[in-house]
Amino acid sequence: MKRQVVLDTETTGLEVSQGHRIIEIGCVELINRRLTGRHFHQYIQPERDIDAGALAVHGITPEFLAGKPTFDRIVKDFLGFIEDAELVIHNAPFDVGFIDAEFMRLDRNHPNTASLCSVVDTLTLARSKHPGQRNSLDALCQRYHVDNASRTLHGALLDAEILADVYLTMTGGQTTLGLHDEQSEEGGGAGGTGRIRRLNADRAALPVLCATPQEVDRHESRLDQIATHSGGTVLWREQ
Repeated sequence: MKRQVVLDTETTGLEVSQGHRIIEIGCVELINRRLTGRHFHQYIQPERDIDAGALAVHGITPEFLAGKPTFDRIVKDFLGFIEDAELVIHNAPFDVGFIDAEFMRLDRNHPNTASLCSVVDTLTLARSKHPGQRNSLDALCQRYHVDNASRTLHGALLDAEILADVYLTMTGGQTTLGLHDEQSEEGGGAGGTGRIRRLNADRAALPVLCATPQEVDRHESRLDQIATHSGGTVLWREQ
């Protein structure tokens, strides 16, 4: 059994070196490349201001975070969800850097993310598959026809759900789900996340195009030529 956790965070700013903090964590679980419906979602009180630029991206205000738990109060549940899984993250150094900084604030000897989990960076993967092209999450959604119409603002759980669709499509197309239409709740959960659905399930069926009589004649003529040069053996004609 291969367990993966697709993870995203939102933060108070871009630079962890400037003391910026995590304010939202969203994770969804994959087992053997299938979304299980289990997720972890938590807003976090950062105990500091939020940069205007970051606020414009995610829309999470200090007023909304008032009364939310600090990282030390949610870390046990978070570790329980991610430990021993393979993390799938877009631009992993960013999120991992913030997570490790939070661990360090709790205990300078706390194990870092790399010692708890392996990590797949989908940005690195996308750049290797599509060199010289835009490989933001929005660009990948467009490239792989993943629906992100509800993504007017960034949100950690929403982005994790969307990234799961993108990752599965980019690495083989398996997006078969077994989820319920339950609402996502704050905190770890085992229900479905609502937005996740089978990728492209609403697309029209592909048309079936049959060969014309002229195309059939040309095909048979080519098989005759192959038969002449192969001693009469043509696999395409064997029953």
